Order: sequence, then C-alpha cells, then structure tokens
Amino acid sequence: MRRRTCLILSILVALTFCSFENAAAEKNSRLHIVATLPDYAVLTKAIGGERITVDSIVHSVQDPHHIRPKPSFVQMVRDADVLISTGLDLEMWLPTVINKSGNKQVVSGEVGYVAVSQGIKLVEIPKVISQIEGDVHIFGNPHLNTSPINTKKIARNIAIGLIKNDPEGKDIYEENLKKLHDEMDMRMFGEELVKLLGGNTLCRLAQQNKLIEFLQQNKFQGKPLIDKLGGWMKKMLPLRGSPIIVYHKNWSYFIDLFGLEEAGSIETKPGIPPSLKHVTKLVNMMRKRDIRIILAANYFDEQKVRIVADRTGAKAVIVPLFVGGAPGIDDYFELVDYWTDGLIKAAEGS
Repeated sequence: MRRRTCLILSILVALTFCSFENAAAEKNSRLHIVATLPDYAVLTKAIGGERITVDSIVHSVQDPHHIRPKPSFVQMVRDADVLISTGLDLEMWLPTVINKSGNKQVVSGEVGYVAVSQGIKLVEIPKVISQIEGDVHIFGNPHLNTSPINTKKIARNIAIGLIKNDPEGKDIYEENLKKLHDEMDMRMFGEELVKLLGGNTLCRLAQQNKLIEFLQQNKFQGKPLIDKLGGWMKKMLPLRGSPIIVYHKNWSYFIDLFGLEEAGSIETKPGIPPSLKHVTKLVNMMRKRDIRIILAANYFDEQKVRIVADRTGAKAVIVPLFVGGAPGIDDYFELVDYWTDGLIKAAEGS
C-alpha cells in the first residue's frame, strides 16, 4: 500500500513539475515587447495576443516629455526582444535607457526597434529651432495617438515589427490587425458608410479635410451621403469649426481631424508654464471671441486650467491622454469615446 501511495505521489510530483516546466517554456517562447507609451502597449497586445507579452515604460497619467530614466527602465529594455517607441523626439530620455541597457537588438535601425511614426504625416514642423520658442519638437508634433487614423498607422507599424521578429506569427498578427482596423473604421465613420465606401477611402478623405464636403455634395439612392455618417465623426459634427483652447499642443491631430480650431494655449510656449501676462491676454481674447471650451490632458496642473476656465466661464475638459488614464478606459476605443463625450458635454453645457 505504501509503495502504491509513494508511486502515485511520485507521478503527481512529476506531472506538476512538467506542467510548471511547460508553462515556463511557453512564457519564454513568447516575444517580449517593451513599449514607451501605454497606447502602444495596448495596441501591441491587441495585435500580438498570446504570442507576446508587453509592458509600458510610461504610466497612463505621466507626461512622456518629462520622464527621468530609472534602473527599472534599463532592466525592462535589457530584457526586451522588441522595443516600440514613437521614433521622434517625444521620449528624449529613451536613448539613455537603451545605451545603459546594452541591448543591441533594440537600438534604432535594428530589427528589434519599432518606430510607430513611420508613414505618418507630421504637422507643426518648425522652420527655426530656438529655445525662445519653448520645447520645440524638431521633427514635428509627436502626439500621434490623438488621431484614430494615425492610430491605425501606428498599429500597422507595430504589426510589421512583430512579423519581422516573429515570422511564424504573421497570419495571427495580420488577422488581429485587420480586426483592429475594421473596428476603428466602424467607430470613426459608422458601419453603414464604411460598408458603402470602405474604410481606406473614408480615412483618406478625412485626412485631406475633404470628407464632410464630399458627403454633403454626393448622394446614394437619392439621399445625401452625409445622412449615412456615423461614429465619432458624426458625434463631433456639432463642434466642427468651433474654436477651443488647449493647455499644451497635445491635440493638434485630433483638432485637425474633427475640424476644430485651436485658438490658443494656456502655456506661454510649448513646455513653458503660463505667465500672468500671457494668461491675461488669453482671457481677454477668449472673452472677446466667446470661446467656451478648454481641452487639457490630466497630467498637467489642473489648477492652472481651472483658473482660466473660471475667469472666462469656459468649460474645462480635462481628460487622460492615454489608455488607463481614468477608470473604465481599458482600450483605445474607450479613450476616444471619453474625449468626444467630454467635448460634446462641454459644448451642450456652455
């Protein structure tokens, strides 16, 4: 009896050890990704699924401009198979982290480094580089994720990077990318219009700032195409042409896509805190033009936003810039819902 019991225990121990060993092997076989920003990490997980693990360096309520490199960042990058970053000059702290990590595989130009900005048309490229102009981004505005259409391109670049590093997962990555793109198109324009004209055509027209005019001027079965518009683009139509104030130039791609007007910023210059003189001038301009909305990321000083809002009667729309930056925002679609809902609510209440 004892021998039988011992035999059973031995088998159970062996099976348990094998299961742990298999689990460890499965974990080690996955591609380990490190992304600089939370949105890149969320998109990577949506595309990579169970074939990858992913971590984000920047937290959801942190300003990516002003991150101090930590030993933990160095260790993350050291252990990475793939590093995903904007590829511009947003994460100025990243080269230091990469150098200290000693991971040659994720150096810019190597197969393990993915720059999500590839193929995206940048705005606000400075003609003159001067400290007088504040924290100027020499390549152009790097806050790409505020445009859903940019985010489709970001996702595509991530998928390309995953395929280069894990060719066996190509079919899975491409399938998941298509699902993400299809969902983005539906959320952006509504299902009916996407089925009629296709997501790529609609995205191209939207980026050329020709979509609304095209839909107003053309008909299908005797009815204006604009009647078939849905999604975020339809939701934001009441705000089209409206002037808003921003705290920082985070929102340029969003503003351009949805046809808003950036009438001014609370910062004196990009990255430079507002001076009394600047705020006074801004408040006077807002009163004169009756500007009723201020849009700001929630990692900036809320008090400075509230002061301007209180002095002008404007509504302060303070929102997370990244997924996870507020409760209930677990993916990019929920993030854009949060932005658009906040702006519409502010417009209706003003």
